[in-house]
Amino acid sequence: MKIETKAIHAGDRKADPSKPGGFVPVTTPIYTAASYIYESTAQLDRVLGREEEGYCYSRYDNPTNAALEELMASLENGHGALACSSGMTAVHIALLAALSDRRKSILAASALYGATTSLLNKVLEPLGIQVNFVDICDLDKVRAKIDDHQPGCVLMETISNPLLRVGDMDRIAELARAAGAALVVDNTFATPLLVRPLEHGAHMSVHSVTKFLAGHGDVMGGVIVSDQEHHVITRNLSRTIGPMLGPFESYLTMRGIKTFALRMERQCSNACRVASWLASHPRVSKVHYLADPAHPDAAVIRRLLPEGLFGAIVTFELKDAGKQEMFRFMDRLKLVVRATSLGDVHSLILYPVIASHRDVSPKQRERLGIHDGLVRLCVGIEAVDDIVADLEQALA
Repeated sequence: MKIETKAIHAGDRKADPSKPGGFVPVTTPIYTAASYIYESTAQLDRVLGREEEGYCYSRYDNPTNAALEELMASLENGHGALACSSGMTAVHIALLAALSDRRKSILAASALYGATTSLLNKVLEPLGIQVNFVDICDLDKVRAKIDDHQPGCVLMETISNPLLRVGDMDRIAELARAAGAALVVDNTFATPLLVRPLEHGAHMSVHSVTKFLAGHGDVMGGVIVSDQEHHVITRNLSRTIGPMLGPFESYLTMRGIKTFALRMERQCSNACRVASWLASHPRVSKVHYLADPAHPDAAVIRRLLPEGLFGAIVTFELKDAGKQEMFRFMDRLKLVVRATSLGDVHSLILYPVIASHRDVSPKQRERLGIHDGLVRLCVGIEAVDDIVADLEQALA
């Protein structure tokens, strides 16, 4: 079954034997109960002991969440999934699961979402977990770092935030597995429509479903899709830590996912047009976009991504612009929304210096190539001519 069909049907329309007449709701209901009862205490005992399938307490599991988790596992071709309260919670739980029975050492891509870098440096490292960084797009350096540090986990993004670099995921997976390390991939920018990391050897694929999957700017949530080994570990961790997504948020996410493939295709198409237009604008010094034949990772992009789908993110730099010039440009926008997110149906623009990478030091931002004149645009599903017109008047 193709992913566009899975997005519409997977997880839904489960028969509920407790309902008279055998009817089945066409969409999964919102189950708000905190706990569940059975006809006998003996059956509850079996459910609590995980000897029998069922629901007992919503910190452990919830029927609405379970439907979303089945859907996400289907989209990513994983063994199972865990719905979490945010994308960052999902990253945290995935890293804990990766290190549960491995050396407490993480090799992370040097180019990551700012909050992920903060999680590594300000939360995990002070707890005694060794953290090292590497240019994930330099396979020789990755190989050398794995040999030197023997990490328990390798962490990367499918498409890096915000400069859109793409590492050799399948080859990195081989290196990680050979060293006994787990590969965790943040797949938020790509979505399962473009890349499915577990098919390329990753152990866990993480999403902020707040973004393209839910897609309407009204959900905060995350998901971990795992292979069999790590799915068991993430479920065990979730029963103790309690990172569960609320059932209403799970419902909204499932509703959004039904149209995510259509939205993503339109956003990719619009982004190609916008990137091409920006590249010819006299005020724009550089455009970062995966369709660019001169992209430093062009060969990897051609190998890993489907033809014609290059994502919805366009990052660009304005000539000789500092913070005040960037503020003036962004304040002139009338259609494109100035907000700290991405993946919504409407176009969104973010200034990494004050948002996604605010907590990264200026020197480190400069080393990463995140200059004061750089903005990240997530192109929406509006008429592309209207998006271009708004950018044009703001740049005038």
